Amino acid sequence: MKTHSQPVTSVPRRRHFLARGAALAMGGLLGAHGRSILAAQLGRDMPFENGHRELVAFPQKRPLILLTNRPPQLETPFEIFNEGPITPNDAFFVRYHWSGIPTSIDAATYRLKIDGHVGRPLDLSLGELRKMGKTVEVVAVNQCSGNSRGFFSPRVNGGQLGNGAMGNARWTGIPLRTVLEKAGVKSGAVAVSFDGLDRPPLEGGPDFMKALTLDHAMDGEVMLAWQMNGKELPFLNGYPLRLVVPGYYGTYWVKHLSHIEVLDKPFDGFWVKSAYRIPKNDCACVEPGTTPSETVPIGRFNVRSFITSHGHNQTLRADAKTTIKGIAFDGGSGIAEVSLSDDGGKTWHPTTLGKDLGKYSFREWRIDYQPSRKGNLELCVRARSRAGEIQPMTPRWNPAGYMRNVVEVTQVVVI
Repeated sequence: MKTHSQPVTSVPRRRHFLARGAALAMGGLLGAHGRSILAAQLGRDMPFENGHRELVAFPQKRPLILLTNRPPQLETPFEIFNEGPITPNDAFFVRYHWSGIPTSIDAATYRLKIDGHVGRPLDLSLGELRKMGKTVEVVAVNQCSGNSRGFFSPRVNGGQLGNGAMGNARWTGIPLRTVLEKAGVKSGAVAVSFDGLDRPPLEGGPDFMKALTLDHAMDGEVMLAWQMNGKELPFLNGYPLRLVVPGYYGTYWVKHLSHIEVLDKPFDGFWVKSAYRIPKNDCACVEPGTTPSETVPIGRFNVRSFITSHGHNQTLRADAKTTIKGIAFDGGSGIAEVSLSDDGGKTWHPTTLGKDLGKYSFREWRIDYQPSRKGNLELCVRARSRAGEIQPMTPRWNPAGYMRNVVEVTQVVVI
């Protein structure tokens, strides 16, 4: 993680979710009438059952793939990932759990509370938070736990996502450890919980709260971020402050962060105790259609890689070389190598890795490739992490549709 000094800049008094502060209610914005005003009249057919989606432009966003509008769930069109290793703010995916999201936040009155098992409870303004210590930045992937769930077979419950519920950004803020040290964590503390400004729409619904062990929260890498790619966080990505947990699935990256509580016992809230859990084994998988005997909370990413330069059924010429490129990432050891196969994994060809932006970032790769024959070919891409993890050739299954990382296959036509 890189550290640097950065002047404290003024913060705008109020950020409206609606462009230019338009006074539409959330129900109108996210209902059919509001969508007809904001939506780009486009569509996208995802490569799985019931895969037709609208492309919709929400405030501060270009047209993205709409999964649900209440709450907003927006997926990045996959071709965006071929534009470079950093995902633009206006193309970054959006995931909420409840429809009760804030529609306007006043930066001048916003406060972050830190309390619980501490010696000095804090009530911080944005300005106070920014002055608390050295500014840090990290390039890190944020990936939804259910990214690629639409490809699971047998089909599983949950949002039927393609491969676009992920993004890579340069996050700027302050280490969580700095704030916790200022609050004075007491002896006996074991965990830290996080709550944002979003709320369940009905009384009795479990508030979306997450937690980390104290050791993880104090590791110096977990961050309270107020910038994304050098600009204020987009509203739908957590303005004015979000938790950044490098290498871990997006469920931990709490948006609109408002309350941090240090705990002297393990956190037992619904979104950790009952939700976002995976089979307790090395592959986080079970036989398709079965139920795991024991589960644990989801944690770090597994290793993944994708071809971004070519889509399914794209045409290649047999008499010419073409550059195939893509991205790879893992949960924080970094990418050691990426290989390409055109014979079902019998032989693998090494690719050239691009610039290393850090162990939590997308790593670009490329290879100059000339097909050996005409006809239909399947291009497979496989990554190996520095920790030695390699993508599996066959998909792993679990009931929640989490952590898919099978070797990706792109069908091309060679003429």
